[in-house]
Amino acid sequence: MQSLPDELEDLVQETLLAIHLQRGSYDAAVPVSRWALAIARYKLIDLWRRRGRREALHEPFDELAERDQPAVHEEPTAQRDLTTLLAELPQAQQHAISLIKLEGLSIAEASQRTGISASALKVQVHRGIKRLAELVRKTG
Repeated sequence: MQSLPDELEDLVQETLLAIHLQRGSYDAAVPVSRWALAIARYKLIDLWRRRGRREALHEPFDELAERDQPAVHEEPTAQRDLTTLLAELPQAQQHAISLIKLEGLSIAEASQRTGISASALKVQVHRGIKRLAELVRKTG
């Protein structure tokens, strides 16, 4: 894990978050260290599974010949267009769409991160996507 400092940092964060979220499952008859280590072990196993799936699907770029490596573009057109369209939305809708649709958080995770109720986030996403569709129709 020392060769993957970013992965290690993410693992620590995920473990601490899981301990916090699962604090209600702690049994006082069991030592807290055993309980926390079990959660950490499962998070490490999850990381290995994710990495195994990802690495099995992709060949590292370092091993590709230079002519086979993908070209690097400054800013993809779709990303630039999305950024422009999102800038037209109110801040609350931008933030909700970014968390849920772009970052891939669940409604519950986004609600926990922002402190906004799940129903309010759903409304913001719905209204934002509806407004984005209107903007695309006008420009298209």
